[in-house]
Amino acid sequence: MRHDHIISAKQLSRADIETVLDHAADIAADPSAYADRHADTLLGLCFFEPSTRTKMSFTAAMKRLGGDIVDMGSVESSSVKKGESLADTVRVVEGYADALVLRHPMEGSAKMASEFVDVPLVNAGDGAGQHPTQTLLDLYTIRENAGFDDLTIGIMGDLKYGRTVHSLAHALTNVDARQHFISPESLQLPRSVRYDLHQEGAEVREHTELEEVLPELDVLYVTRIQRERFPDESEYREVAGQYQIDSETLAAAKDDLTVMHPLPRVDEIAHDVDDTDYATYFEQAHNGVPVRMALLDLLLEANE
Repeated sequence: MRHDHIISAKQLSRADIETVLDHAADIAADPSAYADRHADTLLGLCFFEPSTRTKMSFTAAMKRLGGDIVDMGSVESSSVKKGESLADTVRVVEGYADALVLRHPMEGSAKMASEFVDVPLVNAGDGAGQHPTQTLLDLYTIRENAGFDDLTIGIMGDLKYGRTVHSLAHALTNVDARQHFISPESLQLPRSVRYDLHQEGAEVREHTELEEVLPELDVLYVTRIQRERFPDESEYREVAGQYQIDSETLAAAKDDLTVMHPLPRVDEIAHDVDDTDYATYFEQAHNGVPVRMALLDLLLEANE
């Protein structure tokens, strides 16, 4: 895999995906073998939005590779509060670090920022746009639990604003997968994403009810309603809580169904699902460390 920056799942080929996932599997099997791989390497974290899993797993990944992090901190405590532009911020942090991870509320921000830096930049989420490293750990989890052959996956929830959905849907066109999209009509896939999927040869199957397709699914990928993306709070209230699953809902599912969620969840998956064999979302979150270790290792090695 030879990419200067990781901005979008669209740039990843099947070969790129397999390279990262295979490397992640090797790391997961023997993490100690990579403990000093990137000693004296610094990863710059620029998070303009809140994050738990992504930020912590990138931190853990870099430290488990023998390196360390420099963190911009919160927007409120940074020079952004004084009016500093994104371009200036990343150019400054580039001088302190060997690679950058950027999360920003504006769609397209990672692409723009990458044009101002010479070290590898990884998009950790740009508004309602893309989240490619989440997609890589999602794919790793899917491959480990259900495989990539003759896969039927349902993606349910906020498909309009959910960047994890947009990234995953694009990436799944690289494998043998039938995709079903389940959402309220007001939160269906954006026209641009639907167009791109058609261009990539994917059939977009849209539903308003999970029950229509649940018995067919090998994987159910659930997302929360992205409250912070709605331009109007009243629009959010109209759809909040419409899509919820519990252990009773899953009675119609295959015994080996894999239930995933990028987290955080609100009320879309009941806690009684946690104790079932279906629940894979905490394993999915933990997979962020070996997958991000693999990606950073490949990027840094290529950059050297």
